[in-house]
Amino acid sequence: MDFKLELIAVPVSDVDRAKAFYTDRAGFHADHDHVVSDAIRFVQLTPPGSACSIAIGKGITPQAPGSYAGLQLVVTDIQQARA
Repeated sequence: MDFKLELIAVPVSDVDRAKAFYTDRAGFHADHDHVVSDAIRFVQLTPPGSACSIAIGKGITPQAPGSYAGLQLVVTDIQQARA
């Protein structure tokens, strides 16, 4: 049986700013942007070629913004990725 990691919650302080960074600067695809209520918003973003996504938003995790450590994004060409 295969196990697949598909979604990691990343706490952020500004959802719109984080979404813009990941889509406009890092090239992630915005899969979903769903407002559940005034207290809950869920944005799912996927890096190009990845089967695993991140979830940013408000009200989706009890972790403090900026507290997530250890997420590694692997690319084959850092210069091309930064272009």
